Amino acid sequence: MEQSGTSSLLQDAVQELASGVVSALRSGDHARAAAPAADGGAQDLTLAAVRVLGADALLPSTLRHAPPPPDELARFQQAVAAYPPGAGAAPTVVWSHWAMRRALRRLDPGRADGPDDEPDAVWLEGATWQFLTHQLAVLAALALPGEDCAVARAAGQRPVDVARGFVRAVRRRDWRQAAGAGRWLTLLEGVPPTLGLENGLDFVELMGGQDPLVALQVRAARLTRAGAFV
Repeated sequence: MEQSGTSSLLQDAVQELASGVVSALRSGDHARAAAPAADGGAQDLTLAAVRVLGADALLPSTLRHAPPPPDELARFQQAVAAYPPGAGAAPTVVWSHWAMRRALRRLDPGRADGPDDEPDAVWLEGATWQFLTHQLAVLAALALPGEDCAVARAAGQRPVDVARGFVRAVRRRDWRQAAGAGRWLTLLEGVPPTLGLENGLDFVELMGGQDPLVALQVRAARLTRAGAFV
């Protein structure tokens, strides 16, 4: 029961943090994305929430190429240090941590210690389109304008498959996966025009936008599609 309660608290913290990011993306005020200050156990929960949200916790500042408030940046750095990938961690976990380190280097190079070696993306080679879309949705924080990494290149080689995955996620009412895939599709060349991505994003936002994690991805996709802050 205690573990279930902790999991629920973490989910709530992630939702709150994502809501702050969405507000910042909508208002243009990156300071509003910051997680609330906390002490003790609440501080640990905040750091865990930042780690779950990953590099998107700094998305407003990343898109504007401007550093966030020092306390927000320090909290992000603490989360990176507190939750490194363990031995045998899933590729998505390794890549998510790498994306956070990349965000630190981009916004404040002095805060990112150690090498910036990029993980490999061999697990995506030959992946089914369903699996590819799922993994890309999990790593939607890597879907940034101008981002050049192995995962982005893998996505760029299979725009039709990602489009198929987007449609499948919508049909399955998996709004988080659909929103993440839609964010990638705004960056890819060769997306079938018959997909109707703009209308698709509208539908995903209508049906799932009450979830801050969905709203974050849709808002990021719209800003990318409009060329805002780039």
